[in-house]
Amino acid sequence: MKPASIAIQGIRKSFRGKRVVDVDRLEIRPGRTMALLGPSGSGKSTLLSIVGLLEKPDVGQVLLDGVAVTPHDIEARMSMAAAFQRPYLFKGTVSDNVAYGLRLRRVPSGRVAVLVSEGLERVGLPGWETRSALTLSGGEAQRVALARAMVLEPRVLLLDEPLASLDPLMKWRLARDFASIFRESPITIFYVTHDQDEALTVADDVAVMRDGSIVAQGCADDIFGLPADDWTAEFLGMEPPLQGIVRETEGGVAAIDCGGVTVYAVSRAQQGTEVLVGVRPEDVTIYAGTQELPPSSARNRLAGTVAEIEHAGSTFRVTLAAGTLRIAARVSRASVAELALVPGVAVTAAFKATAVRVRAIETGDTPGEYTCMSAPGTDITPPVDLQG
Repeated sequence: MKPASIAIQGIRKSFRGKRVVDVDRLEIRPGRTMALLGPSGSGKSTLLSIVGLLEKPDVGQVLLDGVAVTPHDIEARMSMAAAFQRPYLFKGTVSDNVAYGLRLRRVPSGRVAVLVSEGLERVGLPGWETRSALTLSGGEAQRVALARAMVLEPRVLLLDEPLASLDPLMKWRLARDFASIFRESPITIFYVTHDQDEALTVADDVAVMRDGSIVAQGCADDIFGLPADDWTAEFLGMEPPLQGIVRETEGGVAAIDCGGVTVYAVSRAQQGTEVLVGVRPEDVTIYAGTQELPPSSARNRLAGTVAEIEHAGSTFRVTLAAGTLRIAARVSRASVAELALVPGVAVTAAFKATAVRVRAIETGDTPGEYTCMSAPGTDITPPVDLQG
């Protein structure tokens, strides 16, 4: 069965006089995984319920393959399956739980057994049919819930915070496993989460939701590499986008003047173009200011000082100031101690030209979907002079 395309047009939903969803447009391309990312209370789960035809919007349309559908369209609802933060497993065996939806659909018993076996193997639990569902760990229960949804062979799979209740290590492992499963499955997936690392692991595309509205949507690399606005940048743990102007281009590399500091980027932007520039903290490496940098393909090497250090889960977010330019780096606890990083310490930040995302201001200065002018995927070997 072919994966479906989904489009949302002019969706509005209010509860007790308060508008919780206000989305003009959102598109999920067939066969891709879109993560809906946003803080708690932003309306993510309500939007997922509307897309899954579990909730009726006050106004607006959900289009499945270009055709408007509603909660009354049984065939459309049968083409979807869902898994939630709590697996909702019942007494009985793992097989009983995975087979539940198949039996409701009156699938022949012989076929049920085959599909259950294939489903469990797909989620990494081969041979678990006879185990008691009540003895499973949280991660195992989520795998069973995913298998229960996927054995229905849906065209659309809806996942609402499926890993939110797991510990960080289990969440990381399961997110990687889910991403692998999704890549091998011809299903359109709408994945709701508030965890940006989880979204970046599983998703092809990302939409960011704030106060019921979509403030950005696009491919994951673009959304995480160059946030749409200051709020999105802060939510994603980045500094706001830098403003600059392309001074020259050579060999597919643009030299961008960002307030007197030159940033090199692999980009299609032409000379004279005013642009916004972003770099993911994970792509920035921090060195001590007095340290001789090792040879590398990092075209950008910026000297500056530590402006801020902020604890961010298992790592630290270090903000570097170089002139008027501010960029963030994600640094381990060991590196913070080794480099004696405190505000005011001189450091050098290094990052590749391929890590820099670029967007023309005249085409991308409004929230929503935008077009990057970066050209990722091609590494550029820098010339001898690496200073920027």
